[in-house]
Amino acid sequence: MHKIFRHIRHLCAIWQQEITGMIKDEGMLLILLVIPLSYPVLYSWVYNNEVVHEVPVVVVDKSLSSHSRKFIQMYDASPEVKVSYYANDLNEAKDIIGHQKAYGVLYFPEDFARRINRMEQATVGVYCDMSLMLAYKNVYQTAVSIQGLMGAGIQTRLLGNYTEREDEIATMPLQCRDVPIFNTTGGYGNFILPGVLILILQQTMLLGMGLWTGTQREETGRIIPRKPLYDSTMKIIGGRWMAYILLYTVLAAYILLVIPKIFSFVSIIYWKDFLLFLMPFLMSCIFFGMTAMSIIRQREDVFLIVVFTSVPLLFMAGVSWPASSIPEVWKWFSYLFPSTFGIKGFIAMNSMGARIQDIRPEIIALWIQTAVYFLTTVLIYRRELKK
Repeated sequence: MHKIFRHIRHLCAIWQQEITGMIKDEGMLLILLVIPLSYPVLYSWVYNNEVVHEVPVVVVDKSLSSHSRKFIQMYDASPEVKVSYYANDLNEAKDIIGHQKAYGVLYFPEDFARRINRMEQATVGVYCDMSLMLAYKNVYQTAVSIQGLMGAGIQTRLLGNYTEREDEIATMPLQCRDVPIFNTTGGYGNFILPGVLILILQQTMLLGMGLWTGTQREETGRIIPRKPLYDSTMKIIGGRWMAYILLYTVLAAYILLVIPKIFSFVSIIYWKDFLLFLMPFLMSCIFFGMTAMSIIRQREDVFLIVVFTSVPLLFMAGVSWPASSIPEVWKWFSYLFPSTFGIKGFIAMNSMGARIQDIRPEIIALWIQTAVYFLTTVLIYRRELKK
């Protein structure tokens, strides 16, 4: 019993030394505390206005008719776009877009009204700046909606029906209702933020571990300091694990639970399921970091690695790009990182209301990563102790 208590005291002493070292290192303090506390607020604040409104559009009206004016009036009345400029021709409109004063052009040819009056098909040219996806969607979809409404009005006048119900059935024989699920606001923040928050947890942890490893390498040439307590692989791993698990459990609760509530993002997660998900995710991140960051030679190296991998990891997780369109080799490569399964699991729980049994494959994958990276960490630390 005395031996067990001695090991526990040594474990706590190593944990205390690790925490003390983090606090004394300004870089570690910045990475492990300031950035995890401030970055989620910054990202959430930027994406809080989730839906784009009043996208400026240029109008080139060669028709100058009542039909074109009606189309423009209905188009400008939409909250998604705003008719901000009128141009004499397409070249002038292109110049306005080139100066980024507008993101689309509505073009009415001279025969627009004449074709309608002759019961011929008329055309409206819609030119979109494709460099901004959300602006392009507003410009194009609003034009399509107005075209449908005006086309239905012209059609009913030609049919000569007697009742409004007859007009409704004739112009819309099949009714289609658009019912958004999960991301009910249709906002970009609710779409991208859950994945970003998970990635912030993993990448800041890797940055902190990399800084600490780089410091040890520069000072001693080793990743394990030559101190009396640091004489056992399991005690070192246990002490460092305690330092990160306690800190990041609090940070994860703040980032994943508090931040969405503050900024009114969708969050329908169950706290019991959240805890069952959080433990394997954090443990896989900790042991993955201990394994991967053992290659760091200097403090600056970790910034190159983590910054370079952040965006690819978000893409490979299947959030900002469909997983079905990712090449198979990159899918398998993404399985090396805890963020891949963490992002999928958290989005399912946070945005779709999934329970822990619904994300069983992700949980199993995270536990497998925890076991594998724990073994690799043990092998690396044992080799270091023999030096």
